[in-house]
Amino acid sequence: MKTNSVRQWWSPMVAISAAMVTCVATAQAQINVMCSVPVAWCEAVVGQYQRETGVRVNMTQKAAGEALAQLVAEKANPKYDVWYAGTGDAHLQAAEQDVTEAYQSPLLPQLHDWARTQAERSKYRTVGLFAGVLGFGYNRDVLGKKNLAPPKCWADLTKPEYKNEVQMANPNASGTAYMTIATFVQLFGEDKAFNLLRAMHKNTNNYPRTGIGAIKAAARGETGIGVTFLDDASPDVAAGFPVSVVAPCEGTGYQVASMSLIKNARNADAARKFYDWALTPASQKLAADTKNYQTMSNRNTPTPALAVKFADVKLIDYDFGKYGDASERKRLLAKWDKEVYAAP
Repeated sequence: MKTNSVRQWWSPMVAISAAMVTCVATAQAQINVMCSVPVAWCEAVVGQYQRETGVRVNMTQKAAGEALAQLVAEKANPKYDVWYAGTGDAHLQAAEQDVTEAYQSPLLPQLHDWARTQAERSKYRTVGLFAGVLGFGYNRDVLGKKNLAPPKCWADLTKPEYKNEVQMANPNASGTAYMTIATFVQLFGEDKAFNLLRAMHKNTNNYPRTGIGAIKAAARGETGIGVTFLDDASPDVAAGFPVSVVAPCEGTGYQVASMSLIKNARNADAARKFYDWALTPASQKLAADTKNYQTMSNRNTPTPALAVKFADVKLIDYDFGKYGDASERKRLLAKWDKEVYAAP
């Protein structure tokens, strides 16, 4: 009787323990990803990783500025494990604010110098994922119907004839737009830069949430000109929209879009495995497969023909350290809100 009693007592405990192990295993076999590239690209990455590994990926897509704000707000209790892409400035600011975790992937030796430099700059709290050139695109049909010459320079976007024809994303949400402000300051000096931004404001019909939103509006004919990373316009060019892209004549900045592990993440081990996978050529090829023609960070990832060639563009020596600083970002955004966005 005692033996049976013991058996009867242990059986449900064994069942409970097994259930607990299953729950733990299930919890470990998932990751939560904040994704700051176009939705189709995010979904392709999630789908492929789930098929290859069986790990469940929960994905949220947000612009870089919005993603940074959320990750900082959730720092004490992080809900995400990995931040995939978004402008490098934002990732450097996350590193500075101790939101992200240091990690040196075994794939680092395979990466381009600019991607490894981004990792070193952040003390390995982020890594370069792809590179992109800042500029603008215009709709040939929209400008042609109004007999407007195509813009060639940043200063052209301030001309009165382009009134209500310009879109630039809101820099409080968009890494693209924040980099536009930082690029202007480095190109022209701060006083002239804000004079140009105020003049552009008079021509701006909308400030969308993302830089991609601005060029999509131009492709649809909702605006004549959209400030964007040039590679973000390549899907519309490939799809046959009447869009042309411009690397501005004065020179321009460039981004090293990055990837970071979130500090104190709930699924840290699984996150590192995803991070390593995202640096492989097979993973990075998914960008081009979803018609996003970027120069990816792994040297063995083929560069699409539609990707912008850095050698063909007048690039500034962008100061990633200064403009990746959280206090500098806060100062410039506050100044833009007060002196540009609040203007009539």
